[in-house]
Amino acid sequence: MNNPVDVIIPVYNEKDTIVELLKKVHDNRLNFINEVIIIDDNSTDGTTNILDDNKNLYDKIIKNKKNSGKGASVKKGLKISTAKYVIFQDADLEYDPNEFIKFNKILQKFGPDLIIGSRLNYDEYSRSHNFYNKLGNLLITNLFNLKNNTTFTDIYSCYICFKRELINVNDLKTNGFEQQAEILKYVVKKGKIFYEIKINYNGRTVEEGKKIKWYNIFAVIYQILKFW
Repeated sequence: MNNPVDVIIPVYNEKDTIVELLKKVHDNRLNFINEVIIIDDNSTDGTTNILDDNKNLYDKIIKNKKNSGKGASVKKGLKISTAKYVIFQDADLEYDPNEFIKFNKILQKFGPDLIIGSRLNYDEYSRSHNFYNKLGNLLITNLFNLKNNTTFTDIYSCYICFKRELINVNDLKTNGFEQQAEILKYVVKKGKIFYEIKINYNGRTVEEGKKIKWYNIFAVIYQILKFW
């Protein structure tokens, strides 16, 4: 298996999408996928029972005893991951596992340190963003690029794939949505070869279940600017 990948899926209250998502992951489990790792962040809507009934669709599961945040769940997934690369997969179907083939193509051809899927430089479609969300995304992306001399278009796409060795899990201090900025900070500092690919995006609204809030941007900015 060349450049194997573990798929880390943090889950919290996604009973309406989790089975469809896991089936898509299973259907796109190409020969480069090592393991599918679920972290259930103490779901209260029946998601846990659904996961118990569909054990054939994943390899490992961690059940948090209390709701700890997406970042805390990601850290637990990273600790038990064994593959050379990891890719984060949200459980809400905003990101389609059919994109795995694009990641695999870059992994096998270039062996990069990091791949980010861009919702702004998108492939076939991207659901229209709230203007202020898009403005905030451009702000944090440009701040990150300025600080790290990179040229990404969408650092807060949740589709990122990177070499696991570039992250020491014990160095990660955050437990919320801002953790992605913290992870990217370490990966870009230690890595050299970065790529961005076009993806499709079917983003949800808050009413439809989107969990990240507008005020999370302040914690993200802090992580980007920290120690500058």
